[in-house]
Amino acid sequence: MLEISREHVVCSLSSLHKPAARCASGDTVVFHTRDCYNDEIQTETDCPASEYANPATGPLFVEGAEPGDVLKVEILKIETADRGVMRTAPGHGAYQHVISERCVRFFPIENGEIPFDGHLRIPADVMIGVIGTAPAEGEDISTETPREHGGNMDCRLITAGTTLYLPVFAPGALLAIGDLHAAMGDGETLICGLECRGTVTVRVTALKNACLPTPCVATAQGLSTIQSAPTLDEAAVLASRAMHAFLTRTCPLDNAAAGMLLSLQGHLVVCQIVDPLLTVRMDLPQYILDAYGVVLP
Repeated sequence: MLEISREHVVCSLSSLHKPAARCASGDTVVFHTRDCYNDEIQTETDCPASEYANPATGPLFVEGAEPGDVLKVEILKIETADRGVMRTAPGHGAYQHVISERCVRFFPIENGEIPFDGHLRIPADVMIGVIGTAPAEGEDISTETPREHGGNMDCRLITAGTTLYLPVFAPGALLAIGDLHAAMGDGETLICGLECRGTVTVRVTALKNACLPTPCVATAQGLSTIQSAPTLDEAAVLASRAMHAFLTRTCPLDNAAAGMLLSLQGHLVVCQIVDPLLTVRMDLPQYILDAYGVVLP
């Protein structure tokens, strides 16, 4: 099985990056990832100093993936280290009005739980913060920023057992993965989740002529489109319109009917409010796809 080590990381997504590895469409690949602080915070007094902020392992060149395709990424397995780190960042996040000092704390990850303090144990809910393809036309976009290529979407649904669909803008797709969280609430309101290093095992397939509201993730509960913009209002509109277009193209619904259905059963959820662009997803229940005979590729 092909593996990409932690020494192959990028701090931006771009078609100009040299591939760290190549694989055939349909292959399984293991990405070994650093944490979002480049593994540089090991004590409560450490401060990351590396050029690699939010490093992502890769990129992976997928043979046969061409601009206009969709890259299907089946997330088969995620494993984390046995502890994670969180820190406050004064001037950032939803609590900057009451948090004015930098604070670093470590939490163990043991037996599927995170002991938070002497009273509380939080269930581990491991997810991928950064996962994306190269953006279009030679753009170089930081791994801290989400956009139409994916990137730092910080969506809790991107976890083991789900399938992520990403647009392909450059030959080979150039997939990169990083920024694992052992747990994170929708919104990522402090500015981080429980950040940890780990490994991600995926199967990647180049899809031709696929009609999907990318970036989007398929779970047992349904399909979610993930969209990012400078404001939550704009991101919410993008997510709504992406799902609406998907329904009118794949189901026997006109514009009015699709809008009515989504106003009844399309659920907008905030993914994160702390990145350079903000991210919202729209969830569409699986029973709706089943009712119209929509089968995802």
